[in-house]
Amino acid sequence: MTDVVERAGAAIRDGEPVVYPTETVYGMGANAVDAEAVERVFEIKGRGRDKPVSLGVPDVATATEYTKPTARERAFMHEFLPGPVTIVVERREMVPDILTAGSERVGVRVPDHETALALYEAAGVPVTATSANRSGTGSVRRVGELSAGIRESVAAVVDGGETPGAESTVVDVEAGTIHRRGARADEIEAWLDAHE
Repeated sequence: MTDVVERAGAAIRDGEPVVYPTETVYGMGANAVDAEAVERVFEIKGRGRDKPVSLGVPDVATATEYTKPTARERAFMHEFLPGPVTIVVERREMVPDILTAGSERVGVRVPDHETALALYEAAGVPVTATSANRSGTGSVRRVGELSAGIRESVAAVVDGGETPGAESTVVDVEAGTIHRRGARADEIEAWLDAHE
């Protein structure tokens, strides 16, 4: 597995997209701070440019290099990351407009998945965290479910077996808003209520 992860990490550094497993579903990863690489992800997925894509990093410390979390957001990150949670925070200048659909805020993911984290480390750059499917079709839980179009469009597929399939919960901690209920949503809601 290490060789495959290293090759996939090198492909991301070279601007190529790859498919990788997470603790939710299979994701499509490309260099999240390279606008051209992100554009390719949108093209392959057939995703509208008005829909932002999240930024995946190996840990909270790396997240703060690319974002400007408030004290409350930082406390939340330390509580829930790594985990099946996407936290929306203010981006720094090097995060491209295409990733955020022009917003000043970006969704951050630190997956609770050994292979995904190893890939992020191997890539050495933030990686797009978006599902490895055509927009409007179901999420992919195993490599065999990847469409031929996606499989042919990426430089590498990292097979981590079957993934659990629950989507990450998307939360704006500053606003106290859950944008999408997914894994651990009840715990997140309780934390938001307790830290108002």
